[in-house]
Formats: sequence, C-alpha cells, structure tokens
Amino acid sequence: MSTSLDRLYNFALLDEDAKREIRRSLLKAVALPGHLVPFASRDLPIARGWGTGGLQITMSIITPDDTLKVIDQGDDDSVNAVNLRRLITRTTGVNTTVDTAEATIIQTRHRIPEESLRADQILVLQVPMADPLRWVEPNLERATVMHSEADYGKMWVYMYESVVRAGDLRIASQYPVLVNRRYLMDSTPIPRWDVPKLHMAETLYLFGAGREKRIYAVPPYTIVEPLQFDDYPFRTEYQPGQRCARCGAEHTFLTHHFVADAGGGRWEATCSDTAYCARRRAQAEALL
Repeated sequence: MSTSLDRLYNFALLDEDAKREIRRSLLKAVALPGHLVPFASRDLPIARGWGTGGLQITMSIITPDDTLKVIDQGDDDSVNAVNLRRLITRTTGVNTTVDTAEATIIQTRHRIPEESLRADQILVLQVPMADPLRWVEPNLERATVMHSEADYGKMWVYMYESVVRAGDLRIASQYPVLVNRRYLMDSTPIPRWDVPKLHMAETLYLFGAGREKRIYAVPPYTIVEPLQFDDYPFRTEYQPGQRCARCGAEHTFLTHHFVADAGGGRWEATCSDTAYCARRRAQAEALL
C-alpha cells in the first residue's frame, strides 16, 4: 500500500474498534448458523441499501494478502460491483480478480458464482432484508419471539397461500430456508437456482444487512433446506433445452436480453455469471 494511502485512510476505511465489533458478531453468527445477530452498522460513503452490510463485513475480514472479487447479479462490471470494488481497493490496495478460482473473498449481490467454491474462500452476500418473517410478521419484537420459539407457522401458511393462488411455490428470490433444522433464514435475493448451493457447501457464507443492522452466517457443511411441501417440492428455474447463446452452457442460471436486428429483434439467453461464461468461451476458442 502506498504512503499516501496510509495517510488518507485506515486500512479498509473502518476504524479498528468497528472491525473488532463486526468480527465478534461474525463469530457469534458462525456459532449459531442462520441466527440474526445485531451489530452497530457504520456510516459509509455509499447509501444504505447499496451493499453497506456486505461491504462492512468485507472490510472487517480482508487482509493485505487477500484477493478480492466483487460481482452484482453475476456481473463483474456492473455499476454496483465496480464502485464497491473501487472503494475497497482504494482503501486497502489488495489485488482484485474476475476469476472466481483466484479470489479468497468474493462479495456478491443477487448471485452465487456458478463454479463450486472452496474451503479457503469466503462468500460475502449483500442483504436488503434480513428476516424472512418480515413477510408475515411486521412487528420486530414478535418476530424475534417467533424465532426463539421456532414458531414458523405463519410462514407455512404464507407458502400454502402461494400454492393456492399461483398453483406453485412462486417465490422468485429470497426463498426462505431452514438452517440446521432450527432457524428460518432469508437466502437474500439470489435466484432459486442458487439456493441448493448453500446446503453442505465447503465455503463460509457471510450475510450482512447494513440498513437493518443484522449479520448472519452459514458455515461449511451446514444443512440448509428450502421450505417445501411433499406434494409441491422446491424447484429451481432450470428449463431443459435452454442454453447460453454465447458459451453454450446448459446448466447455468440464464438471463435474457433483447437483441435488436434487421427483423426487429429477439430475446437471447446468456449466462448470468459473466466470468464463468467468458472462461468457457476462452476454453472453446483454445480448442479450435
């Protein structure tokens, strides 16, 4: 790190007392998988709701030897990802990468990388709404009591009403999951496609909600089960026959883009994880 950087900022911007407080909360969250742990969310030079919770976790655990990857909906070059990466690197000087395999810390919004993560990696997720009971119980004190008693009957009713009205569990994102068969947890706005990646994963998942001042975690090899009924099982967005128009991948989460052409235009499916898609294309070109 340069001398000028040392003068302008504390390493990773946050003061050391703030980092220690957040790390203590993280240790408690890891010890109680899925449990919402309060923490003193600090003010940062970005608006709450744009990733301050995940950013504070990253800034509290990052070291000069880490390699950082920041993505937003799978994209390394989105506005949110670029600006958060710029802030972290400007205050730490750490190396950054777009290669999932090279990163030791991955901060993400709305997606989990397609590639399997390792035990020596940490995935930090930005969380807009920490408590899934918010859907059915707006009173914070009552929701806290419900978590302590594992009283999730209202959520099961909400799921049942979803089936009655839509004919299926039509929850596109923030799918509720049960962690270690104890705590109901918000999986964040990741698509249903990514929810199974939380179950018995090798890596550590850390979740930060800056606006709601809550931290929670899923440590390695933890049981994470989506809520489902026997006759209406949990399903991902996978549609047989669909593939990425750029790399040909069939088993990735696809996003759809409108491509204009002489005939007026068409919808094109491409991998949401841009780094994964680029690597597949590079591998294919190398074989030509």
